[in-house]
Amino acid sequence: MLFAGEIAAKPRTEIVLSPLHIALVAAGGALGSVLRYAFGIAATRLLGPNLPFGTFGVNVIGSFVMGVFIGLWALKFSGTEAVRLFVAVGLLGGFTTFSSFSLDAVTLYERGAMATAAGYVVGSVILSLAALFAGLSLARALA
Repeated sequence: MLFAGEIAAKPRTEIVLSPLHIALVAAGGALGSVLRYAFGIAATRLLGPNLPFGTFGVNVIGSFVMGVFIGLWALKFSGTEAVRLFVAVGLLGGFTTFSSFSLDAVTLYERGAMATAAGYVVGSVILSLAALFAGLSLARALA
């Protein structure tokens, strides 16, 4: 079974704030943000504007992809720090969003949809964690 300790135990290079690292995080973040925006538009067009399906979807999908990526990066591939910075910190950091999640939850609450807001918060957290575990499990099976 893959535990966070196995991921944390992977040797890390010295942490450096270099221009290359900044560029990798920025490029990944820009791409992830554009993908999040496009996903949100598609979700609204397909499912309607009444519930925050876009934010919910990117957070669950992003958690799953993070689990797969980090699991494979830590176990199978000797991934470079540059790849981790671009994908995990930049791309997936830009794709997923906690601030939008928080705003969506408060908006539902302020509209008087208390049960929906509570379900959204609990469902988002539980499904995002489950998706990350599923991604790690898939990575372990592939490694």
